[in-house]
Amino acid sequence: MWALCIGALVFVSITHWLYRWRNPRCNGKLPPGSMGLPLLGETLQFFAPNTSSDIPPFIKNRMKSYGPIFRTSLVGRPVIISTDPDLNYFIFQQEGQLFQSWYPDTFTEIFGRQNVGSLHGFMYRYLKNMVLNLFGPESLRKMLPEVEQVARARLRQWSSQDTVELKEATATMIFDLTAKKLISYDQEKSSENLRENFVAFMEGLISFPLDIPGTAYHKCLQGRERAMKKLKNLLQERRANPRKEQSDFYDYVLKELQKEGTILTEAIALDLMFVLLFASFETTSVAITLAIKFLSENPLVLKQLTEEHEAILKNRENVHSGLTWREYKSMTYTFQFINETARLANIVPGIFRKALRDIQFKGYTIPAGWAVMVCPPAVHLNPAKYEDPLAFNPSRWKGLETNCASKNFMAFGGGMRFCVGTDFTKVQMAVFLHCFLTKYRWQAIRGGNIVRTPGIQFPNGFHVRIIKKDATHEST
Repeated sequence: MWALCIGALVFVSITHWLYRWRNPRCNGKLPPGSMGLPLLGETLQFFAPNTSSDIPPFIKNRMKSYGPIFRTSLVGRPVIISTDPDLNYFIFQQEGQLFQSWYPDTFTEIFGRQNVGSLHGFMYRYLKNMVLNLFGPESLRKMLPEVEQVARARLRQWSSQDTVELKEATATMIFDLTAKKLISYDQEKSSENLRENFVAFMEGLISFPLDIPGTAYHKCLQGRERAMKKLKNLLQERRANPRKEQSDFYDYVLKELQKEGTILTEAIALDLMFVLLFASFETTSVAITLAIKFLSENPLVLKQLTEEHEAILKNRENVHSGLTWREYKSMTYTFQFINETARLANIVPGIFRKALRDIQFKGYTIPAGWAVMVCPPAVHLNPAKYEDPLAFNPSRWKGLETNCASKNFMAFGGGMRFCVGTDFTKVQMAVFLHCFLTKYRWQAIRGGNIVRTPGIQFPNGFHVRIIKKDATHEST
């Protein structure tokens, strides 16, 4: 009898729990959608690999079923997904008031509990200003000759090789430059390869969060641990042997740490350094690789872009002089090209926030504490805003502002969290394209296919042969 009663109680409890899982409490009307399986939610579907250049199937299928705003559950958290431009804009404008930056626990485990993306208010603004000290317009103006010098040297090196895997090669180039500016790190003079700890990061960052040996997520966490140990050792060495003059970002950080009453801690500084190293090379190398892939597939765009850069050389008094800031700012079509590359690349598949209180929008209620994911691909590939959205057409940006976020373009974030590294990324891309297109041709050898999980990957790389334009080899 008792066993029957206990069994009935367990059955009723499980049934009630399942009902509550599928029908969460809400002081209003929740957006339509499905919460998926208990605890797991729709996580497996979200992370399922796809090769589409269109809106990810997970998002597209639910847009058809539920509309532009819907609910789901990912990695154990209830999430409202927005493909609605008005809601996206509202979320960015209400940062710090109704919403705050938020990312899943798995994300903060990788980037650190005190990474810049997880901080708010004054502390976030303080770190943002620190980063602008390195990547602001004045610093980039001074950095321009070095960026060009590095690009020319690497291209010269690659042209002497039979083939180059472009994603890996550009990632190494950008990492080495950024690490030099941040921590005076020189791979050739170091006993260990710092970048190796970051190699599996993009794959592990946006992957199923299973911390078991052999999984991408586990490799990601191991890489972080090794990289943080190296960064901490470097910081301690610099503290023990301070430099007389500030020469890199570490010197600036140490100066801030030593100020009386500083709010900066060593843990925050190390997490910031870690994020800057990763973000600077991974996203930019993906963008450059995709840019060359798009140029390979669009000869008319290649012709127009090449003409713009060759015109810069023709208009110089000294053709052998370096690129100037004025010349960089004159690259009108190049900036259109970069925006179009970013629009179709959709390197960041989702931007997360958390509702600070119950929020009413278009008849729906977003409950306090729920996560909200803005979906850039759904915005960038919206046929109502972009004619023939899957076509690569840089000229669609003609006459439009190419250096800010809007309701219909958020490749570099939006609101007060517009990516502070945007200008650095554009400098890297524009200078690399200038050096590449004016002096070299290339031939695609193999690879170039893309897989999204939902982060973008090149499973077979993108192997090219780089040929100097005055060489006698033939190229396509």
